[in-house]
Amino acid sequence: MFSRRTFYKHRLVSIGDSMAQGFKNGGVYRTDLSFPAILARSLESDTSFDTPLFTAQTGIPINIEMLVRGMSDEFGDKITWNEYLKAGAHLYKTLRRIKEYWEGSKKSLAVERDLPYQNQGVWGVSISDSWLMNAEYCKKQIETKKPRYTVFSVLPDNALYTTARMVLNPAQSEEGRKHTMIDNVKLLQKDGGIENLISCIGHNNIVGAVTNLELIYSEEHDLNAPHHQRTCTVFRPEHFEDETRILYQKLSKIGAKRVFVPTIPYVTIPPAIRGVNSDKSKPRTGYFDYYSRFWIWDEDFNPDKHAHLTKEDAITLDQHVDQYNKIIYELSDEFGFHVVPVGRYVSAAARRRLRAEQLTPFPEAFIKALKNNPATSYMVNNHGQPRLSTDYLRLKENSQELDRGGIFSLDGLHPSTIGYGLIANIYKERMEKDGVEFSTDIDWDFVIENETLVTNPPLLLNDLRLLLRFLALGRGERLTKIGQNVLQNVLELFSSRSY
Repeated sequence: MFSRRTFYKHRLVSIGDSMAQGFKNGGVYRTDLSFPAILARSLESDTSFDTPLFTAQTGIPINIEMLVRGMSDEFGDKITWNEYLKAGAHLYKTLRRIKEYWEGSKKSLAVERDLPYQNQGVWGVSISDSWLMNAEYCKKQIETKKPRYTVFSVLPDNALYTTARMVLNPAQSEEGRKHTMIDNVKLLQKDGGIENLISCIGHNNIVGAVTNLELIYSEEHDLNAPHHQRTCTVFRPEHFEDETRILYQKLSKIGAKRVFVPTIPYVTIPPAIRGVNSDKSKPRTGYFDYYSRFWIWDEDFNPDKHAHLTKEDAITLDQHVDQYNKIIYELSDEFGFHVVPVGRYVSAAARRRLRAEQLTPFPEAFIKALKNNPATSYMVNNHGQPRLSTDYLRLKENSQELDRGGIFSLDGLHPSTIGYGLIANIYKERMEKDGVEFSTDIDWDFVIENETLVTNPPLLLNDLRLLLRFLALGRGERLTKIGQNVLQNVLELFSSRSY
């Protein structure tokens, strides 16, 4: 006697934000390296998990890793002060080419496709966008906001809406113009059923406080409102609960066999903000006195000059995330969903916090793969633990070996490929407990081979401080043709607040 798994045509479907889509280094590029795609590789070999392609121009809106590699090819391992003008011209020319391409002047968005993609992730969206945003809405926003080609507008102006159109209505058909994420998941359910549905969304309902260094709380007019009309950076917990309940109600009606939802990591952990104490010492309570931009070194930080969050702000944000996660657990229990404890594992990997969870975030199979790869074997220490942390990526002096970081990508906000692999493993462990059958372990060799920031870091990362200073030049430091902070441009893309 043997049990037979009920056949579902779609073994894995995901909806969500940048985390679900695989955004890293400032853009969406290799969607096959998103955590759901890595997870799908461990299911049966005939499992289909289709994702849209964004490989043109190395991604949208920008790919900082490829940008830095191109500059490394041009300028070697350092951009000296007398090369700033030339480097700025090179950077502006590259960014202009990328912007022109994704604004649509050189590309048709349409692809031949009858069914929606199994990955319905769109970076930059908040909870309500899953049922409000459709291709028609995006098209109208693009037509309303005409592209600006100036030194103060270096990224594609309509990158979010262009991305969403390609995900929500890949054929750009009349029939699909009003399809939302939820609508597309319903279509997949009708087309043979969904066995496992991942809903990874909610990060952008609070991360705007970090990317904009400002706590602007949601009001009633922000609830269930179109993306461009919202004005907040932080959803009040009661508002988060209202929108999460609506989402869960919609998901529960789809009919997927299982629904998995993650907890939200503390937004004060990613190195997009840099903690610094007034006396430049290490934190004594798990929190720093101030949190500013990651491209501002401790000794350069001045609270009277640089935008920042305070220790009290950081504690408040963490408390909000705790409330969010309590809501996620309570509503998941109510609707019969399965909670994946992503937040706890991210805390366990955080090096600069005193409250780290007593968990082991690095599975043995991953450590073994690191040791077996000649490019990463040095990363496993004498105690058998990897030299990985949630710090911004740093190299050892005058080498291409990792000194710290490796879990987050160069935008300081999103995981690296290794980070996404570790998230996929957290999901896999939870899904197995809930009855999901996998054929293989996470393909760690594939994950590590495709983590080029670690296996083959760009030469310019050797002088990280100088590189970040160059990419972060503002209007008051126009030594180059770039008139606005590229790194700040990237961070401002992520918020429940519209720009």
